Amino acid sequence: MAIGASAGGMSALGKLLAMVPGTFPLSIIVVQHLHPSESGYLPVFLGRICPLPVQEVEDKTPVLKGHVYIAPANYHLLVERDESFSLSIDAKVHYSRPSIDVFFESAAPVWEEKLIGIILTGANQDGTKGLGKIKECGGMTIAQDPDTAETPFMPTHAIEAGVVDRIMTLEEMGAFLLHIESQR
Repeated sequence: MAIGASAGGMSALGKLLAMVPGTFPLSIIVVQHLHPSESGYLPVFLGRICPLPVQEVEDKTPVLKGHVYIAPANYHLLVERDESFSLSIDAKVHYSRPSIDVFFESAAPVWEEKLIGIILTGANQDGTKGLGKIKECGGMTIAQDPDTAETPFMPTHAIEAGVVDRIMTLEEMGAFLLHIESQR
């Protein structure tokens, strides 16, 4: 599961990851727009809320099910064919590094129809192109209901671009996560 967030993301991620069951069968990978000098607080914050192990990604880390991975500040996060992570310092995309689009576009051809892409609150269009790639590769795409987003531009842009399969509140996403867990 791939999640992208920007402005308002810490609160939205905290609410969403608090609803994840401790036996959740998928990996959850989060790209949150961060200031380049961010000190690694996000994994600590989310680790206190989420029942799954939460860690900041390091280069070549293998993706394990039942873990939450956080993209580090000032690096693009990519998924390799062998289902490990790589980090890049390529140019910013939509003024951001890490970029949600860069991550989603690398993950889509690796996990294809198994990938669920979620776009949460945010103030730019990052994530829309990546959701399109996930959809093109057969994955499911979800956007936070803009009426419930602290900053609605990012989910609204994705919805208007026609790349979103489902629109949900954070509470509906939590129920969706419980449904996934019950299907294992």
